[in-house]
Amino acid sequence: MALPNSTATTSSSTHLKALWTRLEAKRIYEQPFADLLFQAQTVHRRHFDPNAVQMSRLLSIKTGGCPEDCGYCSQSARMPGQKLSASKLMEVERVIDEAKKARDGGATRYCMGAAWRSPKERDMDMVLAMVEGVKGLGMETCMTLGMLSPEQAIRLKDAGLDYYNHNIDTSERYYAEVITTRTFADRLETLDNVRQAGMKVCAGGILGMGETADDRVDMLVTLANLPEAPESVPINMLIPIPGTKLENAAPIDPIDFVRTIALARIMMPTSHVRLSAGRTDMSDETQALCFLAGANSIFVGETLLTADNPGEDHDAALFRRLGIQPEALDASE
Repeated sequence: MALPNSTATTSSSTHLKALWTRLEAKRIYEQPFADLLFQAQTVHRRHFDPNAVQMSRLLSIKTGGCPEDCGYCSQSARMPGQKLSASKLMEVERVIDEAKKARDGGATRYCMGAAWRSPKERDMDMVLAMVEGVKGLGMETCMTLGMLSPEQAIRLKDAGLDYYNHNIDTSERYYAEVITTRTFADRLETLDNVRQAGMKVCAGGILGMGETADDRVDMLVTLANLPEAPESVPINMLIPIPGTKLENAAPIDPIDFVRTIALARIMMPTSHVRLSAGRTDMSDETQALCFLAGANSIFVGETLLTADNPGEDHDAALFRRLGIQPEALDASE
């Protein structure tokens, strides 16, 4: 039933990181469902409290007008029929005020997102002030601003940014079907710049964009085989937004979604696996299976950037039914 976590790769002089193969990962993914969940829950319990889930809050600090053509995104200026107008960068004081509310509501990580291809120099001072302000509240800080240069990554790290989010979205094979304005290699380059600067990496993908099961497996193989696996792995279910390229994409089967969560947990045992966008379309039972499969982080609040999200009341009620408690912030980090 259970397979080894990966095959060790060695050289005559150096022990290299063990790498996952696609075949090995696919065999785990295709196990009988009960065996897959048992393996994932066993791995999860070795590294985490199975009844604790990290609470994060996401704020859009700059919405709309993005020059990229990501087929799932309502913020792209290239989408036919797109009516979401571009906003200005949010004031620093307002961002910090919103972060205080999130902290007082139980969130321990605060994520800030801007609809940019990459940050412009004129905006960096405000972005850095946001990081410093939120960090001063005692919260973990995370940002997603598009592609980063090595210099920008270093400046964000020096300001106190803990995590940088930059999803690879899907497999390298399927990537061009979703995005054409930047390459899969561009994504990996930004992740490397983030890691080299000393920040933690938040990187995952989106399911239900028309990809195959092999694409989902390949996406996770790419992430797990990075020099260091991401500390945070958001797994999103596509929200098909009218006017976007993927508005008519067929929804992913919930069991296949849970299988992907379980595989992420097994392949990246010490990472937080975040159940991210799409929870409004998931039943409570599907979410419960995701937690059983090893998901241990969610976004709280009414919206995720521009998409709906279950409110705190619904999440609190589900957590009570499942006996789940919010994860406390690790003071040692």
